[in-house]
Amino acid sequence: MTRDRSFLRDNSLTLVFGAGFLLSLAGQAIAGHADFNNQLIAEDLQPLSFGGYLLSSDFAVDVTENWQSEYLQFFLYIFGTVWLLQRGSPESKELHKAGPELDAEQKTGKYAKPYSPRWASAGGARQVWYSRSLGTLMCTLFLLSWLAQSVTGVAAYNEQHLRELQAPISWFAYLGAADFWARTLQNWQSELLAVGSMAIFSVYLRQRGSPESKPVGSSHEATGVEG
Repeated sequence: MTRDRSFLRDNSLTLVFGAGFLLSLAGQAIAGHADFNNQLIAEDLQPLSFGGYLLSSDFAVDVTENWQSEYLQFFLYIFGTVWLLQRGSPESKELHKAGPELDAEQKTGKYAKPYSPRWASAGGARQVWYSRSLGTLMCTLFLLSWLAQSVTGVAAYNEQHLRELQAPISWFAYLGAADFWARTLQNWQSELLAVGSMAIFSVYLRQRGSPESKPVGSSHEATGVEG
């Protein structure tokens, strides 16, 4: 196997989903541009160029409201599964391992191995931060994308109000507006439903060869076992 083919195989999960993300984003931009211009034409306004639409608050808020809910899902899932359990699910830890676990189990401090990341063996604040770095990053990305949604959302909201000859509102007022929470909660409920469904369905159903599933022959009671 050549070096290039080896790289593609070893990183295929990230590469395929990354490519899918870019294609989906491009498709959203094309469809969103057409829909936005249809609305402008219906209101007897000048259509917007594709480049102008990409820089518009309408496109930005549609993108960021989905990003924030996805990062919220991973943040809650990463931190929640430290303590929360589901008997029989590969999405759950084994029932006796609830909590942050011992240093020996996590290979931290004096139990770190030669191949362990350098900060796994470090003491103090570095190890504390690194031990929670994935969840911290997801939380930060969630908060930043939620902030971006609120900023672009109020801009899009006010643009619509101005077209309708209504007074704009402030960012703080928008944070309490129905439009902001409707955009937010319609995404949150779908993410929470998806995670909860995956946790319980994976108790009884299987997908051969997937690490998100138990081995096909595993007991329904087997918990924290991946295929």
